[in-house]
Amino acid sequence: MTARQQAFAWLLGFVVFLALVFVLGDVLLPFVTGMAIAYFLDPACDKLEEWGCSRTVATSLITFVFFAILVAVLMLLIPLISAQLIQFAERVPGYFTALREKIVLLMSLVESRLAEEQVRQLEELFATASKTALSYTAGFANHVISGLGTLLSLLSLAIITPVVTFYLLRDWDRIVGKVDSWLPRDRVEMIREQVGLIDETLAGFARGQAMVCVLLGVFYAIGLSLVGLDFGMIVGFVTGLISFVPYFGMLFGFVAGMGIAIAQFGDLVPIAMVAAVFGAGQVLEGNFLTPKLVGDRVGLHAVWIIFALLAGGSLFGFVGVMLAVPIMAVIGVLARFVLGHYLDSPMYRSKMVSPGESETEGEG
Repeated sequence: MTARQQAFAWLLGFVVFLALVFVLGDVLLPFVTGMAIAYFLDPACDKLEEWGCSRTVATSLITFVFFAILVAVLMLLIPLISAQLIQFAERVPGYFTALREKIVLLMSLVESRLAEEQVRQLEELFATASKTALSYTAGFANHVISGLGTLLSLLSLAIITPVVTFYLLRDWDRIVGKVDSWLPRDRVEMIREQVGLIDETLAGFARGQAMVCVLLGVFYAIGLSLVGLDFGMIVGFVTGLISFVPYFGMLFGFVAGMGIAIAQFGDLVPIAMVAAVFGAGQVLEGNFLTPKLVGDRVGLHAVWIIFALLAGGSLFGFVGVMLAVPIMAVIGVLARFVLGHYLDSPMYRSKMVSPGESETEGEG
């Protein structure tokens, strides 16, 4: 098989993979979730194996501990979050009324300082921007949530995911070895090197960013609750958990938190304290958490991550969001590999030769 035929075969396989994800996205959700959890937990299983445990014992122990902790955290948080959600739904009309009154007051101050035509243009611009942002956000959220809603039930996710996690985690090394045996022998070292880079990229982003999101969620929840913001716990946790989308998580939390703060408080001091919590969270994330837990080895620019997550969510729902970063990591590593070969090729190094001179003369 020639190099062109191999490239065509890989491209065809990738297209078939995307088609299957598009058609079977809802069915694949527990399997993709189980695979992601198994990928996270594999280093812990390897460590227990080094300490003398069999793979089956290590897998059973790690899987049980992980899901036991997950269930305990959910049992602790769900009553608190559900109670805050009910209270939030009851207070939303009051928040909108308070915000509308303050916006009317602000607009009256603006109108006293601007010409009538400028005020009208400002109102139109604000209305258009708000409508566009709300419609796009609602459409994206509805598409992602529909991927969860069209599943047979969330109960199937809770039942199937632990089973998939256990079997994938138990057979992880065997699966990797089997796939490795299928690689073309003349290019096996090159492929292993690129797969290693992909694994390093995914490990750096996925495992590191997960820790960053959890720690940020705890920080925002505690900080906003101490300030006295209504529903500070739920706003803080959600802000942290969606911080895997660069800038979007903090922006969402800041807008939501400041909106509630403006409606709730009549004084500027607590509003400024809410803003300070988000500012401190950004300093903590940018200067301590992300450099320590994620580092510079990820190699994925924030713009590409945002694009991948939005595109994956729009095309394939929640499954697309989960697969976005791994696929982007693969594309990034392969793009750097191709670029490296190009920069090392005669096509890049050769000098341009004018039509009237020979290549030898041009080099001289």
